[in-house]
Amino acid sequence: MSKNEIVWGILGAAKINDKVVMPMHSAPKCRVKGIASRSPDKAREAAAKYGLSVAYDSYEALLADPEIDAVYIPLPNHIHVEWTIKSVEAGKHVLCEKPIGLDTQQVDRLIAARDKNGRHIQEAFMVRTHPQWLTVRSLIDEGAIGDLRAVTGGFTYNNTNPHDIRNQSELGGGGLLDIGCYPITTSRFITRREPRRVVALMERDPQFEVDRLGSVLMDFDGVQASFFYSTQIHPFQRMQFHGTKGRIEVEIPFNAPADRPTRLLISETTSAGVGTDRWLEVPVCDQYGIAAATFAEAILSGSPQAIPLEDARANMRVIDAVFRSARSGAWEIIPVN
Repeated sequence: MSKNEIVWGILGAAKINDKVVMPMHSAPKCRVKGIASRSPDKAREAAAKYGLSVAYDSYEALLADPEIDAVYIPLPNHIHVEWTIKSVEAGKHVLCEKPIGLDTQQVDRLIAARDKNGRHIQEAFMVRTHPQWLTVRSLIDEGAIGDLRAVTGGFTYNNTNPHDIRNQSELGGGGLLDIGCYPITTSRFITRREPRRVVALMERDPQFEVDRLGSVLMDFDGVQASFFYSTQIHPFQRMQFHGTKGRIEVEIPFNAPADRPTRLLISETTSAGVGTDRWLEVPVCDQYGIAAATFAEAILSGSPQAIPLEDARANMRVIDAVFRSARSGAWEIIPVN
């Protein structure tokens, strides 16, 4: 590709755009041209809010614009696959919010669409390109905490709004797909392994019929990773990595702030056998802007994507197994292929 920038279009006027659009617009080699909505009024309001030049009165109108190179999709979970496929068939690259599909079979459809149309598709797990997570991975690879043996974590918030799409089962709502997927992808990222089996407990809301509380144990053959998630308890998030010589704690692992540094707590054992704690600050950055810039660079240069669809498929295999275990009450093996 001879271009030196990627021109973006936003497919949907979702609330998360408040975090994404401006960092994307100012990211290296990126420019956001416009936003589409099924409501022309919402599209115009959003375009004015973000200072974009074009408000498209339909998703189809945005996809028909030949200047748009890539689309960001923040639509409800149950239509991610539909509009990702329509986008690549229109010749656009796609950065789609997580979960990019509702199960492994849906991700297989996306892989087929990618291969057929020759366009990049990536799941928008912005944590995977945040410098704090790259730092954690490097520290563990370098042996800063000895041999990694256990991972623990949690991610929660409290939302009982019946109108919120995360509480609507028919729209792909529920805690595992919304936030439980984060400890899964980061555990896989840090260990550089795939879990071979999982066991899980899950509680569903009797009114919304979505999972509101879950506990998961993943067996990485030598590393045990456990986490809990909930959509109806006090907000909390933390990830910890425990090794034979120390521990790393990620203070704000998932909703990393864009206005102040993030911090890692590193607990180590000195040569004298004394334990010491130190905080490592990671400089201020915007994880949404970094994710957009990294994706744009892969498109422009032909370099490997940070999160290829095969990785999204592997993550979804774990999610599928968690749901199966919650139903069976037993360990569930995760298929290798």
